[in-house]
Amino acid sequence: MTQSPPTDLIYGTVPHGLVPVPEGAVQVSPLFPQSLGLDTLADACVDNAVVLAPPGTAERAYVLAQILRVVKPGGTLSVLAPKDQGGARLRKALEAFGCAGHEDSKAHHRMVYLTRPAQLIGIEAAIQAGGLQDLTGHGLWSQPGVFSWDRLDPGSALLLKTLPPLAGKGMDLGCGIGLLANAVLTSPKITNLILVDIDGRAMAAAARNVTDPRTQRIWTDARQIAAAADQDFIVMNPPFHLSGAEDRRLGQAFIQAAARALRKGGTCWMVANRHLPYEETLNTLFTKVEVKAQAQGYKVFEAKK
Repeated sequence: MTQSPPTDLIYGTVPHGLVPVPEGAVQVSPLFPQSLGLDTLADACVDNAVVLAPPGTAERAYVLAQILRVVKPGGTLSVLAPKDQGGARLRKALEAFGCAGHEDSKAHHRMVYLTRPAQLIGIEAAIQAGGLQDLTGHGLWSQPGVFSWDRLDPGSALLLKTLPPLAGKGMDLGCGIGLLANAVLTSPKITNLILVDIDGRAMAAAARNVTDPRTQRIWTDARQIAAAADQDFIVMNPPFHLSGAEDRRLGQAFIQAAARALRKGGTCWMVANRHLPYEETLNTLFTKVEVKAQAQGYKVFEAKK
């Protein structure tokens, strides 16, 4: 049986009280595990949408284009963003797609309210530019909005350079598009590797990039991963920004999750920015903690449970 499309959509965590959100609106942001994918919805099938627009230019254009594609002509859209994270450019971005709307501001956000016109301009190009794509032409897939989506970040590069061959079963927490996982899997002694990420776009890319049959993928928040304390190793490059601001608690929560998942004697390999004070958390949860490499403002830890 084909499921009926939702009546109302919401994209992202819309701050309370800024714009009305229809009761029962269905979440379509890829940062909500198991949310409905915008790309799975048919054209002009939804009545209304509320969007917290993402900050990246290509990512924002992609989301707005997809939302405009799925909302029916005559349907309503409420689009908002912090002024310093794309809000000041929202109206122009929507006008480029052929939309005219009313602009307002409140609580350091810009809001644009509009009715979806019958004719749209340029949404196909924006969807192509912001969608899942092969970066190299040889099967390395990624998408704007994913962390370090079009390049290997220096922290991960240092971790890759430092990692010894691993063995047994393990997890890649915050796996991104799977570059670290593929390096780990070069060891023939790996029996199983679970890739975990909160970003559905990253998981979709990793599904294409990492094809080794020894892998599993779990679309969830790595901080809340359910594990049986039986993993031999964890590898991770944990995030430390939330909503554009530094939040050291993110990395600390990743460390706690790693400690819960590891067996006694298991090892966590982790890279972090040098200025982040993770040593106290590591030393509390692990019996032995060593810095194995430092370069370009990053440090790699080996922590044994």
